[in-house]
Amino acid sequence: MYILKCECIKVLTLSGADTMHFHKRKQLKYHVGHMHYITLTIGLLLFTLPLAADPIGDGVDDLPLFDAHVHYNTEAWGPYPPTTVIELMDSAGVAMALVSSTPDEGTTRLYKFAPSRIVPETRPYHGEWRSSNWMRYPDMIEYITERLEAHPHVGIGEFHVHSVGSNDAPMLIEIARLAARKNVLIHIHSDHEPVKSVYEVEPDLRVIWAHAGMTSPPEVIERMMDSYPTLYADLSYREHEILGADGLEPEWEQLLTKHSDRFMIGSDTWINDQWENYKGLIVDNRRWLRYFPRELAEKFAFKNAERLFGVKISKEQFGTR
Repeated sequence: MYILKCECIKVLTLSGADTMHFHKRKQLKYHVGHMHYITLTIGLLLFTLPLAADPIGDGVDDLPLFDAHVHYNTEAWGPYPPTTVIELMDSAGVAMALVSSTPDEGTTRLYKFAPSRIVPETRPYHGEWRSSNWMRYPDMIEYITERLEAHPHVGIGEFHVHSVGSNDAPMLIEIARLAARKNVLIHIHSDHEPVKSVYEVEPDLRVIWAHAGMTSPPEVIERMMDSYPTLYADLSYREHEILGADGLEPEWEQLLTKHSDRFMIGSDTWINDQWENYKGLIVDNRRWLRYFPRELAEKFAFKNAERLFGVKISKEQFGTR
């Protein structure tokens, strides 16, 4: 930007401009007709003006994507075998995906079929233990530990935390401690309070906040990102809030620009209808990405995931396993 310090400003009537002179005494004079003029005495003028980058626009269609919110649950195994899932990813331009499943066998199936395309994390849900009651399973920590030790999972989640009451708090604390001990991240679906609770237990933990809180407004997300430098978020189910009828919603544009290193796109294939519309979900993400400059669009599309998971993402992965 221009940094301009004016020691004095003299303004007379302006009625048409002719020429401009920049004198050695740093006096900038605009001569105008009829002997009227403006004189600006400049104390300091630094030319460091970065021009705003143009939006990536149609260039977004050429970006490889990392989908940070995929499930491969039991119901999908029949109609969407692993070969079909990878074909869907290829057709949508998704090079890699973070996958968790109910049960965890779904994730390990996909990973074994296409290890170069899948980043696996372990979900607590199995048997009768689902989103509403998984914290009450007495052997949950042992179960998750076994899954982490048997498979190359990078995290624990995505799991739901509906409250941080006295019944749920002990399990959440144990999950946070286990993640820190095993050097894995957690992927949590909750409002901001459980996320804060996790950081109170393990301040250095890496956390992916599913759906950026789902209903949390941008100002709350911003406060959380300001407070916790290792907090990331996937933006599945937020696409239509980010993009309004006339372009990016200002509060979302400000948030995503400020914390551009910590957001990733996502689809959330929690039911088969989402798999059926997988390509459309990815198109929805590219639709809002196109409004950002290339540098930021690439971060949201795949570069933040590269840094977080230590992987390399490129279009060369399409058609591979």
